[in-house]
Amino acid sequence: MLYSVRHRTTYHYDEPVALSHHAAHLRPLDRRQQTCRSHHLMVEPLPTSIEETCDYFGNGVAVFSIAAPHQSLVVEAMSEVETRPVTLDPSIGRAGWERIAEGALHPADADALTAAEFAVASPAAEVTPLVRSFAAPSFAAGRPLIEAALDLAHRINRDFTFDPTATTVSTPTDEVLRLNRGVCQDFAHLMIAGCRAHGVPARYISGYLETDPPAGGKRLVGADASHAWVAVYAGDGVWLEIDPTNDRLAGTTHVAVAEGRDFGDVSPLRGVILGGGDHTVTVAVDVERLLI
Repeated sequence: MLYSVRHRTTYHYDEPVALSHHAAHLRPLDRRQQTCRSHHLMVEPLPTSIEETCDYFGNGVAVFSIAAPHQSLVVEAMSEVETRPVTLDPSIGRAGWERIAEGALHPADADALTAAEFAVASPAAEVTPLVRSFAAPSFAAGRPLIEAALDLAHRINRDFTFDPTATTVSTPTDEVLRLNRGVCQDFAHLMIAGCRAHGVPARYISGYLETDPPAGGKRLVGADASHAWVAVYAGDGVWLEIDPTNDRLAGTTHVAVAEGRDFGDVSPLRGVILGGGDHTVTVAVDVERLLI
């Protein structure tokens, strides 16, 4: 698949901002199943300084500062991304989940050591008794890792209602469980925390998902949104990417932008400002399939 992706974020401030510093995770990843063919970042007003670098997890990040007074900020990323199908060995994920958990607890190689970092709780994916209890039915003794992970994703999809008004970026997983509703970010955090509650490494992936218009309807520009899914460690350096919001393995319609422990590591745009007062923010994402 070949996609054109446009992600536009607009801030309006009630009072002038004298100085601001920002970090943007908006450049799609280059990896085995995906290539970022082109990427352009536009910032208004023009930054005083800007630097393209990599963060701790290997994600591309643009760090920029604006020293001139401003009452609005527009950050628009435009990318062209090619995604490719990945064929998994049928044996991947067939080991019991306990074996994967044991490997993370006592890493025997570099891959397991890297994975072990994603087996412990993080701020937005807390491992609580409530989370552990919810996930436990999926992790029956001796169950193959892939079956346990897919079952957990299926239960989240079945038991929770997608509701963009129910939660915020700071809603804890226990509250999501009590509400039985949330958005893709919440479902990804819940699945990650459920895996980690049983010692299985899992990481957060932010990105985009191609969405289709209703039957007979015209595709709406800006109707798409940022998406989130989960990568679960299956051993031997292999991660299984699973989308609990849609109850399926991630595929060529998923465009990955950044990976981390949870949303806090990969927020599309964050920063600190001096001044500004109250503000409003609007985000528009457009994912368009191109002809190859």
